[in-house]
Amino acid sequence: MRRALRRPRPLPRWSALAAGVFAGGLVGAGYGLAATAQYTATSYVVAVPTDRSDPASALGFAQAYGRVATQLAVLGDAQMWAHVPVATLEESVRTATSPDAPMVSVTATSADPEQAADMANAVARALTRHAEASADDTHVELRQFARATEPTGASSASAAVTGLVGASAGGLLGGLALLVRPRRTAPEPGRTSAAVPGPAPAADVHGRL
Repeated sequence: MRRALRRPRPLPRWSALAAGVFAGGLVGAGYGLAATAQYTATSYVVAVPTDRSDPASALGFAQAYGRVATQLAVLGDAQMWAHVPVATLEESVRTATSPDAPMVSVTATSADPEQAADMANAVARALTRHAEASADDTHVELRQFARATEPTGASSASAAVTGLVGASAGGLLGGLALLVRPRRTAPEPGRTSAAVPGPAPAADVHGRL
Protein backbone atom coordinates (compact mmCIF):
# COMPACT_ATOMS: atom_id res chain seq x y z
CA MET A 1 0.00 0.00 0.00
CA ARG A 2 2.80 2.41 0.88
CA ARG A 3 4.66 1.63 -2.35
CA ALA A 4 1.56 2.42 -4.34
CA LEU A 5 1.21 5.76 -2.56
CA ARG A 6 4.85 6.68 -3.09
CA ARG A 7 4.85 5.85 -6.81
CA PRO A 8 4.48 9.12 -8.82
CA ARG A 9 1.57 9.29 -11.15
CA PRO A 10 2.48 9.55 -14.86
CA LEU A 11 1.69 12.85 -16.52
CA PRO A 12 -1.26 12.88 -18.92
CA ARG A 13 -0.47 12.54 -22.60
CA TRP A 14 -1.59 16.09 -23.40
CA SER A 15 0.99 17.56 -21.00
CA ALA A 16 3.63 17.64 -23.77
CA LEU A 17 1.26 19.62 -25.98
CA ALA A 18 0.44 22.10 -23.22
CA ALA A 19 4.10 22.51 -22.31
CA GLY A 20 5.02 23.16 -25.96
CA VAL A 21 2.32 25.82 -26.36
CA PHE A 22 3.33 27.55 -23.14
CA ALA A 23 7.07 27.49 -23.83
CA GLY A 24 6.65 28.57 -27.46
CA GLY A 25 4.37 31.45 -26.54
CA LEU A 26 6.75 32.60 -23.83
CA VAL A 27 9.76 32.54 -26.15
CA GLY A 28 7.85 34.26 -28.97
CA ALA A 29 6.54 37.04 -26.74
CA GLY A 30 9.99 37.57 -25.25
CA TYR A 31 11.49 37.90 -28.71
CA GLY A 32 8.83 40.44 -29.71
CA LEU A 33 9.56 42.54 -26.63
CA ALA A 34 13.34 42.38 -27.03
CA ALA A 35 13.51 42.98 -30.79
CA THR A 36 13.86 46.55 -32.04
CA ALA A 37 10.80 47.92 -33.82
CA GLN A 38 11.27 48.47 -37.54
CA TYR A 39 9.57 51.14 -39.69
CA THR A 40 9.01 51.02 -43.43
CA ALA A 41 8.54 53.88 -45.90
CA THR A 42 7.95 53.66 -49.66
CA SER A 43 8.53 56.14 -52.47
CA TYR A 44 7.22 55.70 -56.03
CA VAL A 45 8.62 56.83 -59.38
CA VAL A 46 6.96 56.39 -62.75
CA ALA A 47 8.50 56.02 -66.20
CA VAL A 48 7.02 58.40 -68.77
CA PRO A 49 7.70 58.03 -72.52
CA THR A 50 8.70 61.07 -74.53
CA ASP A 51 7.33 62.03 -77.95
CA ARG A 52 9.76 59.65 -79.63
CA SER A 53 8.82 56.63 -77.53
CA ASP A 54 5.76 54.59 -76.58
CA PRO A 55 4.22 53.14 -73.36
CA ALA A 56 5.68 49.70 -74.04
CA SER A 57 9.20 51.13 -73.96
CA ALA A 58 8.41 52.97 -70.73
CA LEU A 59 7.26 49.72 -69.15
CA GLY A 60 10.45 47.95 -70.19
CA PHE A 61 12.69 50.71 -68.87
CA ALA A 62 10.76 50.75 -65.60
CA GLN A 63 11.71 47.11 -65.10
CA ALA A 64 15.33 47.96 -65.87
CA TYR A 65 15.42 50.95 -63.52
CA GLY A 66 13.95 48.79 -60.77
CA ARG A 67 17.00 46.54 -60.98
CA VAL A 68 19.44 49.46 -61.25
CA ALA A 69 18.05 51.30 -58.22
CA THR A 70 19.97 49.18 -55.70
CA GLN A 71 23.27 49.30 -57.58
CA LEU A 72 26.29 51.10 -56.19
CA ALA A 73 26.15 53.91 -58.78
CA VAL A 74 22.69 54.98 -57.59
CA LEU A 75 23.22 54.34 -53.89
CA GLY A 76 26.49 56.29 -53.96
CA ASP A 77 24.56 59.42 -54.96
CA ALA A 78 21.66 58.67 -52.61
CA GLN A 79 23.86 58.59 -49.51
CA MET A 80 24.42 62.35 -49.78
CA TRP A 81 20.69 63.02 -49.25
CA ALA A 82 20.01 60.10 -46.90
CA HIS A 83 23.03 60.91 -44.67
CA VAL A 84 23.77 57.22 -44.15
CA PRO A 85 26.58 54.99 -45.51
CA VAL A 86 26.13 53.04 -48.71
CA ALA A 87 26.25 49.78 -46.74
CA THR A 88 23.18 50.87 -44.78
CA LEU A 89 21.31 51.60 -48.00
CA GLU A 90 22.27 48.21 -49.43
CA GLU A 91 20.86 46.45 -46.37
CA SER A 92 17.75 48.58 -45.91
CA VAL A 93 16.46 49.50 -49.39
CA ARG A 94 14.45 47.22 -51.68
CA THR A 95 12.75 47.93 -55.00
CA ALA A 96 9.79 46.38 -56.79
CA THR A 97 8.19 46.80 -60.21
CA SER A 98 4.84 45.95 -61.74
CA PRO A 99 4.40 43.92 -64.94
CA ASP A 100 1.40 46.07 -65.86
CA ALA A 101 2.40 49.61 -64.90
CA PRO A 102 5.67 51.51 -65.59
CA MET A 103 6.21 52.23 -61.90
CA VAL A 104 9.06 51.52 -59.49
CA SER A 105 8.56 51.38 -55.71
CA VAL A 106 11.52 52.11 -53.46
CA THR A 107 11.05 50.80 -49.92
CA ALA A 108 13.38 51.50 -47.00
CA THR A 109 13.32 49.96 -43.52
CA SER A 110 14.91 51.41 -40.41
CA ALA A 111 14.53 51.58 -36.65
CA ASP A 112 14.04 55.35 -37.07
CA PRO A 113 10.83 56.24 -38.98
CA GLU A 114 12.23 59.55 -40.23
CA GLN A 115 15.37 57.85 -41.53
CA ALA A 116 13.29 55.25 -43.35
CA ALA A 117 11.46 57.99 -45.27
CA ASP A 118 14.70 59.86 -45.98
CA MET A 119 16.38 56.77 -47.42
CA ALA A 120 13.45 55.90 -49.68
CA ASN A 121 13.21 59.45 -51.01
CA ALA A 122 16.98 59.72 -51.47
CA VAL A 123 17.21 56.55 -53.58
CA ALA A 124 14.20 57.60 -55.64
CA ARG A 125 15.77 61.01 -56.23
CA ALA A 126 19.11 59.50 -57.25
CA LEU A 127 17.35 57.09 -59.61
CA THR A 128 15.48 59.91 -61.38
CA ARG A 129 18.76 61.80 -61.76
CA HIS A 130 20.38 58.81 -63.46
CA ALA A 131 17.37 58.36 -65.73
CA GLU A 132 17.44 62.06 -66.62
CA ALA A 133 21.07 61.83 -67.66
CA SER A 134 20.28 59.13 -70.23
CA ALA A 135 16.83 60.36 -71.33
CA ASP A 136 18.16 61.48 -74.75
CA ASP A 137 19.14 57.90 -75.51
CA THR A 138 16.29 56.02 -73.85
CA HIS A 139 13.51 58.49 -74.70
CA VAL A 140 12.02 57.69 -71.29
CA GLU A 141 11.90 59.94 -68.23
CA LEU A 142 11.49 59.02 -64.59
CA ARG A 143 9.28 61.24 -62.51
CA GLN A 144 8.47 61.06 -58.85
CA PHE A 145 4.94 59.81 -58.43
CA ALA A 146 4.67 59.86 -54.60
CA ARG A 147 7.15 60.79 -51.91
CA ALA A 148 7.72 58.57 -48.90
CA THR A 149 6.22 59.92 -45.69
CA GLU A 150 7.31 59.20 -42.15
CA PRO A 151 5.48 56.03 -41.00
CA THR A 152 3.34 56.33 -37.90
CA GLY A 153 3.39 52.65 -36.96
CA ALA A 154 5.98 49.92 -36.88
CA SER A 155 6.01 47.38 -39.68
CA SER A 156 7.61 44.66 -37.55
CA ALA A 157 5.48 42.13 -35.70
CA SER A 158 4.30 43.01 -32.21
CA ALA A 159 4.91 40.92 -29.11
CA ALA A 160 1.36 39.54 -29.31
CA VAL A 161 1.89 38.32 -32.87
CA THR A 162 5.28 36.76 -32.16
CA GLY A 163 3.78 35.15 -29.05
CA LEU A 164 1.01 33.54 -31.10
CA VAL A 165 3.53 32.33 -33.68
CA GLY A 166 5.71 30.88 -30.94
CA ALA A 167 2.74 29.18 -29.29
CA SER A 168 1.72 27.64 -32.61
CA ALA A 169 5.24 26.35 -33.22
CA GLY A 170 5.45 25.00 -29.68
CA GLY A 171 2.10 23.28 -30.05
CA LEU A 172 3.26 21.68 -33.28
CA LEU A 173 6.40 20.34 -31.62
CA GLY A 174 4.36 19.09 -28.66
CA GLY A 175 1.99 17.29 -31.03
CA LEU A 176 4.91 15.66 -32.78
CA ALA A 177 6.26 14.54 -29.42
CA LEU A 178 2.92 12.86 -28.71
CA LEU A 179 3.06 11.01 -32.00
CA VAL A 180 6.55 9.61 -31.47
CA ARG A 181 6.02 8.82 -27.79
CA PRO A 182 5.69 5.04 -27.22
CA ARG A 183 2.34 3.93 -25.92
CA ARG A 184 2.00 1.82 -22.85
CA THR A 185 -0.03 -1.35 -23.41
CA ALA A 186 -2.05 -2.36 -20.35
CA PRO A 187 -2.56 -6.09 -19.78
CA GLU A 188 -6.04 -7.36 -20.55
CA PRO A 189 -8.11 -8.25 -17.48
CA GLY A 190 -8.32 -11.96 -16.70
CA ARG A 191 -5.29 -12.85 -18.82
CA THR A 192 -2.13 -14.00 -17.07
CA SER A 193 1.21 -14.44 -18.68
CA ALA A 194 2.20 -18.03 -19.29
CA ALA A 195 5.18 -19.29 -17.31
CA VAL A 196 8.06 -20.46 -19.44
CA PRO A 197 9.71 -23.56 -18.00
CA GLY A 198 13.40 -23.27 -17.31
CA PRO A 199 15.97 -25.57 -18.88
CA ALA A 200 16.24 -28.98 -17.24
CA PRO A 201 19.58 -29.87 -15.65
CA ALA A 202 21.86 -31.92 -17.84
CA ALA A 203 22.06 -34.75 -15.25
CA ASP A 204 18.26 -35.27 -15.17
CA VAL A 205 18.08 -35.41 -18.94
CA HIS A 206 20.90 -37.94 -19.10
CA GLY A 207 19.20 -40.13 -16.52
CA ARG A 208 15.91 -40.16 -18.40
CA LEU A 209 17.65 -41.18 -21.60
